[in-house]
Amino acid sequence: MTGKKAKTAAVPAANKQSLWTKIVRQRQLFLLALPGVALVFIFKYIPIYGILIAFKDYRASAGVWGSEWLDPFWQNFTRFFQNVNCGQIIWNTLKVGILTLLFTFPTPIIFALLLNELKGNGYKRVVQTISYIPHFISVVVICSMLNGFGSTTGLFNDIREFFGLARVDMNNGGTYFLLEFVGSAVWQGVGWGSIIYLAALSNVDTTLYDVANIDGANRWQKILNIAWPTIKPTASILLIMNVGTVLNSDYTKILLMQNDTNRSQLDTISTYVYQTGIVQGQFSYSTAVNLFLSVICFILVFGTNAITRKLDPENSLW
Repeated sequence: MTGKKAKTAAVPAANKQSLWTKIVRQRQLFLLALPGVALVFIFKYIPIYGILIAFKDYRASAGVWGSEWLDPFWQNFTRFFQNVNCGQIIWNTLKVGILTLLFTFPTPIIFALLLNELKGNGYKRVVQTISYIPHFISVVVICSMLNGFGSTTGLFNDIREFFGLARVDMNNGGTYFLLEFVGSAVWQGVGWGSIIYLAALSNVDTTLYDVANIDGANRWQKILNIAWPTIKPTASILLIMNVGTVLNSDYTKILLMQNDTNRSQLDTISTYVYQTGIVQGQFSYSTAVNLFLSVICFILVFGTNAITRKLDPENSLW
């Protein structure tokens, strides 16, 4: 029995020594990762204690720890759900987030697959470069363009008139908001988002295409049986991560697209948090609303990953 205990105790020590040995051997990689880990820890993990503000009557003069606890501590959450505009705000958030995900997620995949089929390298590079440019345009510039194009004398109305439609002020009200918001998001992200898929497609063994040509496969069959399986794991991981941000709409763009005629129709949780927290100074209340949003996003990520793991364990995030 004594020999067995000694042998059992020696196993963890051996594993621990092996771990430190690996760290020493790969110290260059750990040193390379250290700045990134430090930045994430400082700016992402340390500020987590700030969620206590959601459960306190926060006063800047007293600080987070000096402020008194609310009674009951969930008071700010019930206040949000009792708000008469709560349902409309949540619906606006879901509508913007889901539609944005439905259109912005598959378009880079489709674009990468189509671009991969181009034969001329020079033409392919030109198309890639042009598609990347919108990503680097400021949100302020994008919204200025949308406001100009959507006016009665703008480009969008010129197109409408060409097809025999009447000119309308597309910036008035929220009728055309989703069309402009989602369309501009696709335009900005299709080229930039395709980079990771093109990188994955560059690893495809070219002999697979030669074999497919011999078997008489057409382009659609090559995409379906060679290209798509190559980028499917990458697409699955990105989908899981993007679902987690489906409720975190680009509030900066929404704020810049708002005006007196559509403000109430375009209010999402993110813009509501900005208005109540930054503009009105209700820090505890806005923190509670944003914490509610973060919890829902956390659940969405885990739920999407669980579904992915159920359908295809190899393509799940964990």
